Amino acid sequence: MNTETATPNTVQTKKRILIVEDEVNMQELLKFRLQENGYEVAVAGEGFVALTKVRTFRPHLIILDLMLPKMDGYTICRLLKFNDGYKGIPVLILSARSSEDDISRGMAMGADGYMTKPYEPAELLAKIKELLNPAPPSDSAGPAAPNPG
Repeated sequence: MNTETATPNTVQTKKRILIVEDEVNMQELLKFRLQENGYEVAVAGEGFVALTKVRTFRPHLIILDLMLPKMDGYTICRLLKFNDGYKGIPVLILSARSSEDDISRGMAMGADGYMTKPYEPAELLAKIKELLNPAPPSDSAGPAAPNPG
């Protein structure tokens, strides 16, 4: 009987994602899909609960709907992005609102990404990976030329 356990060097901490979505079916679908991809997930169905969960769950990323009861997603995003303790948490807006005005407003509130519903699961997972593992800033001058001397 093999009873090997993972050593501390091979265990990776799961990234935590908070889903802020009032539609239960969408919550469950997102939660299932993210858990299947190795993320630890918490959900909040409205704004005030979301703000509490940010403090207690300490997510690495927030997926935020805009049309929520009690406090809309724009307000939640703005509150988080103007708070020194939470402004570094990437916020991905996932909303049925798809007009340019909605997208511009979401980005102006500090969102790090914006996707519309319905969404392609592969695109959502790719965007999550991108936001959780940002590429280092690139040098706009390109690679250094070899020194001829």
